[in-house]
Amino acid sequence: MATASVAFKSREDHRKQIELEEARKAGLAPAEVDEDGKEINPHIPQYMSSAPWYLNAERPSLKHQRKWKSDPNYTKSWYDRGAKIYQADKYRKGACENCGSMTHDAKACMERPRKVGAKWTNKHIAPDEKIETFELDYDGKRDRWNGYDASTYAYVIERYEARDEARRKYLKDQQLKKLEKNNNQNGEAEVSDEDDDEDDLRVDEAKVDESKQMDFAKVEKRVRTTGGGSTGTVRNLRIREDTAKYLLNLDVNSAHYDPKTRSMREDPLPDADPNEKFYGGDNQHRNSGEALEFKQLNIHAWEAFDKGQDIHMQAAPSQAELLYKNYKVIKEKLKSQTKDTILEKYGNAATEEDIPMELLLGQSEREVEYDRAGRIIKGQEKALPRSKYEEDVFINNHTSVWGSWWMDHQWGYKCCKQTIRNSYCTGAAGIEASEAATDLMKANIARKEATEEIPSPVEEKRLATWGTDVPDDLVLDEKLLAEALKKEDGRRREERDERKRKYNVRWNDEVTLEDMEAYRMKKVHHDDPMKDFLH
Repeated sequence: MATASVAFKSREDHRKQIELEEARKAGLAPAEVDEDGKEINPHIPQYMSSAPWYLNAERPSLKHQRKWKSDPNYTKSWYDRGAKIYQADKYRKGACENCGSMTHDAKACMERPRKVGAKWTNKHIAPDEKIETFELDYDGKRDRWNGYDASTYAYVIERYEARDEARRKYLKDQQLKKLEKNNNQNGEAEVSDEDDDEDDLRVDEAKVDESKQMDFAKVEKRVRTTGGGSTGTVRNLRIREDTAKYLLNLDVNSAHYDPKTRSMREDPLPDADPNEKFYGGDNQHRNSGEALEFKQLNIHAWEAFDKGQDIHMQAAPSQAELLYKNYKVIKEKLKSQTKDTILEKYGNAATEEDIPMELLLGQSEREVEYDRAGRIIKGQEKALPRSKYEEDVFINNHTSVWGSWWMDHQWGYKCCKQTIRNSYCTGAAGIEASEAATDLMKANIARKEATEEIPSPVEEKRLATWGTDVPDDLVLDEKLLAEALKKEDGRRREERDERKRKYNVRWNDEVTLEDMEAYRMKKVHHDDPMKDFLH
C-alpha cells in the first residue's frame, strides 16, 4: 500500500489495514488510486510504496519513486548542422585569415587553403556558422547515437536499391545479347553450348547472394579465448528444412529430449523402417564406427592406470593407443594358444569323420517285445548304467538320501529337512519343531529391534591440561618418563586388585610433566576401536 505518511494506528485499525491489503492482492477489493487517478499495484512492497516522512505526502502516491529532480538546463536537442547566421561583405578584424568567418581562426579553418586569404583579397567572405553549447548528463555524453538523424537511413536504402536495379538491368541485357547470338547461329552442338551459358546467366531474384547463403546459420556470440574473451562465430549446421528431432514423435512417452543440451539419446521412432529412418537417436553414433573403438581405448587406459601402469589417455594419447594395440595382439595370441591346447588334448570333432548313425541313434540287433501293460514278453530289457557309488541307501531311519533337499545354500535330507549329515531322521515332528524354533527366533529378533534404545550421544570432555594437546615446546626426561610409566602401571594394578595395596600408603600430590605424559600414554580411550589390542 502506498501510504502517505506513518501515523499511529490502533490494533484494530492495523488488522483492518492488513485484511484490506490481502483482499487487494487477491483481487477481491479494488486497487488503491494515487493523486493522478492511476491504480497502484498492490504487490509493490511497503518499503517502496511508502513515502518518506519529510515529504509530508497527504495522499498515497508513487511520485517519490520517480525522478522529480530534473536539470532545467538539460536538453535533448542537437547541433544544427551547417546552419549559417550571418554573411559579411568585407573582412572583419579577428576573423579567419583564410575564409573570413568570425566563428573560427585560421588554424581551425576547414576550407581549402587559399593562395591569398580573404584578409588580403576582401572577397568571397565565408558566412559565420551557428555555434551552440549543450549541457549533457552522464548518459547523454556517452550516447553513441546522440544526434543521429534516422531519416538519413533512407539514403542508404536508396543506394542499395539502385545498385540492385543496375545489376538486374545488366544481366537482362546480357541475356538478350546471348539470345540474339543464338538465333543467328545454327547447329545443335553450338546451341547446346549456348544453352549452358544461358543457364549460367539466369539469376533467381528470390535467392540471396552466395556470401549471405554461406552464412545462413552464422551465430554471433561471446566465446572464451586465451586473450580474455572476444566475439567469435559459432555455426549451426542444421538446415532449416530439416525436421527438428523433438518433432519426429510427439508422443509424451517417446524418447526424452533435453532442451538444455539439445540431445535425444534414444530412438524417437524405434518401429520405423531403418532404411527410411534419417535419425535414430544420439546413441546411434556413440555405439557405431570409431566411437566404440575410442570408448574401448579409454576403458583400457583406465584399467591399466588402476593396475599401476603410468598411462593417461589425455596426457599421452599416442602412448595409450600403442599400448592398446599391443594388448590386443597379445590377447589374440593367448586365445590361439588356449585353443590349440584344448584341441591337442580333446581333439576337434568338426574336422574328424562323421559318427555312424547306428551309434548316434543307439540302434542294435537286440529285440525286445512288450505287452499292453508294458511288461516284457520276449527278450531282455536294457540294463541301466550304474555308478561305482552306492545308490538309494537310506541310513538312520531316513526315507531319502543326502542331497535331496536344498535350503539357504545348504544340502540336507528331504524327509526331515535336516542339514546335518548322518543325523537321525525326526520325520514330520522334526520339521514342525524346526519351523517353530525359526518363528520364535524371528519374533525375538523383531522384539529386540523394537525395544532397542538409541544410545545417548557421548559428550565430548575437554581437558584443561595438556592431556590431549601437548605443547610443542615440551621437553621430557627419558629416565623420569620410564619411571613414571612403571609407577602408572603399578597404580593401575592396585586399582584392579585392592589386596595389593600396602597398609601404610603415603601419597605424593606433586605431579610432574613425566607423570602427566605417562598418564596420557596409559589412558584408555573408550571410543578407540583398537583399545582392546593396545591395552
